[in-house]
Amino acid sequence: MPFRLHFGGDDLLRCRFAVSPLWETQEAVRTLRRPDRHGYHPHWLRRIREAARGLDLAPLWLLMPRRGHSPDFLGPPPIGPAAVFEDEIAQVRAADPGAARNDLARALADTPGALESSRGRAMLADPGRAVRELADLMEAAWRALVEPEWPRLRALLEADVAFHSRRLAEVGLGALLPELDRRLTWDGRTLTIDWPGEHGRDLDGRGLVLMPSVFSWPDVISGFDPPWQPTLVYPARGLAGLWAPPGTEGGEPLVRLLGRGRAGVLAALSDPATTTALAHRLGLAPSSVSAHLTVLRDAGLLTSRRYGHQVLYERTPLGMALVSGG
Repeated sequence: MPFRLHFGGDDLLRCRFAVSPLWETQEAVRTLRRPDRHGYHPHWLRRIREAARGLDLAPLWLLMPRRGHSPDFLGPPPIGPAAVFEDEIAQVRAADPGAARNDLARALADTPGALESSRGRAMLADPGRAVRELADLMEAAWRALVEPEWPRLRALLEADVAFHSRRLAEVGLGALLPELDRRLTWDGRTLTIDWPGEHGRDLDGRGLVLMPSVFSWPDVISGFDPPWQPTLVYPARGLAGLWAPPGTEGGEPLVRLLGRGRAGVLAALSDPATTTALAHRLGLAPSSVSAHLTVLRDAGLLTSRRYGHQVLYERTPLGMALVSGG
């Protein structure tokens, strides 16, 4: 059953792209507790292992149910298109304790056992203190887990925004929205997300923030109650080539497994690309690249999706793991 966002005329004029270091920090913390996401970030997990051991992230994990509500005040939609962490964490610290208590109670209720835990009860008894301590912990997580990697993360996220901004100019919002992820469909007034459960929301003239994310990958996330602007978080393009150190993608083990031609095509897909672009990149005939892509896709190492008249290929999680050695 789907999740539906209903647009009015004003909403179509108030959609914007954004990038958020605070959101990436929140999702990096969540990823540490989500083994199903680990295969997308093996190099990052190895690099931050010691730093993560020095953090007590349990209070944040208590507010991150697998399904359900997470506190909006801890990861609100970004202030602007080029938000910086210091401005975003200041917004968290300024959260109203009364509103934060309601936010915390909803999240704790969706995490089994959290509402009755000593930490959960303490948060609700003194929400002002909870806001301060959670903001401090979020900032510590940013410094240890995300800030050292932020230049490369920001570059990938900004490249995604640039790509989809060009697509917006070429095809318009209605055609762009389904291109962000295969789980999205558009019927002219309603954006439908293929999710478990059924829920509908009118945007009521507030528009929609479109935000690519690395650490949310491969999930699509939407929500935020007033006063926050409704937001759609979608998987960023190019994750396949993000973490591997230069010169380490592919290599002889991959060649021995797949053969040099197919290994080269798989390794070259650091970001989604067409057959023509890959042929140019690799110096091969388009027919040869097409044949390799078909075999790799049939083996579950690639997936394809249509962008207008083009078909883009990208690695699946299995393809990423083979190339990165994760």
